[in-house]
Amino acid sequence: MDTLTLLQHYWWFLIALLGALLVFLLFVQGGQALLYRLGHTEEERNMIVNALGRKWELTFTTLVTFGGAFFASFPLFYSTSFGGAVYVWMAILLCFVLQAVAYEYRRKPANVFGERTFDVFLMINGLLGPLLLGMAVGTFFTGAPFTVDRLNLANAEGGAAVISQWATPWHGLDAVANPRNWALGLSVALLSMILACQFLAHDIDDETIRLRIRGCLRRLAGGFVALFVIWLLCLLMADGWTADPATGIISVEPHKYLHNLFEIPVVAVMLIIGIVAVLASIGMGWVGKRRAIWFGGAGTVLTVLALLLLAGWNNTVYYPSTADMQSSLTISNSSSSLFTLKTMFWVSLFIPVVVAYIGYAWQALSRRPITREEIRGGGHQY
Repeated sequence: MDTLTLLQHYWWFLIALLGALLVFLLFVQGGQALLYRLGHTEEERNMIVNALGRKWELTFTTLVTFGGAFFASFPLFYSTSFGGAVYVWMAILLCFVLQAVAYEYRRKPANVFGERTFDVFLMINGLLGPLLLGMAVGTFFTGAPFTVDRLNLANAEGGAAVISQWATPWHGLDAVANPRNWALGLSVALLSMILACQFLAHDIDDETIRLRIRGCLRRLAGGFVALFVIWLLCLLMADGWTADPATGIISVEPHKYLHNLFEIPVVAVMLIIGIVAVLASIGMGWVGKRRAIWFGGAGTVLTVLALLLLAGWNNTVYYPSTADMQSSLTISNSSSSLFTLKTMFWVSLFIPVVVAYIGYAWQALSRRPITREEIRGGGHQY
């Protein structure tokens, strides 16, 4: 494996890791979606919002970092998806803007709209954020209608060259028409709610809310497991697209993702351990164990990391074009130059320092669980 190929695989791993961390951190959105289901009084809702408010910026920052890493390492995907599927990405951005506004102004003294208005903003973000992100990631496996013509770089006259074009006027809303995208989107949404139940059970010291959490978790678990199993079986049985490493020509390979599991054993082991950990966390939460969130979080990260590695490694097309097969994107034909990837490699060595700081901040903010007395006592509240 030459240096460029090695760096392409390295950066796809980092992007997959960021995506996995993002899915875990969507427990903030899951908790917002359940705000009125778990909080029956204003005081209880304030407890839930303040528990989630300690972590919401981590989710937002990870989403921005995920997009920035894609832009730097695989710019052709960034220009194709973020520039073509503009309706979906603008809807996702709007959802997260509503969240930021809600946490900033929800309990401001001069809030003329009332807390309930901003609670609605939080619930919109909580329901649509994970669903839309899940459907967008689903297109890594189901594809999107776009074309890529690199010759436009040489033919540009009097303006910027347009390399990628969307083949339909729907600009990303095409994903809604695919049932597999719905299955993944709903799976991510339900998983975010399950993780939220586990997180709130850990960070809120209130028996009334914990009893509601256990009941809610039991209702969510069946739907999540059924949808995810259906989606995973469809993925493993589906045809995938592969690129010839010598010529770059893309062709159909039956059961491509299943083959990837056998050909990359470490990813297969990662996927199995991740799924088992998530199921174990559901069982722990079912009986009221407060540390279920750590099993659920670790399992989520491992599972999503494995799935995203299946999408990009082993000469797999990670963004299939349903309009023109040869326009499909792989980590080889969509990456930055060797110089750029090398430069960013040295920058990426600072990532462990950032992760350590996030871990320290997480522990500092979660040192004491939320109680009714804390909410009644005033101080900074969301």
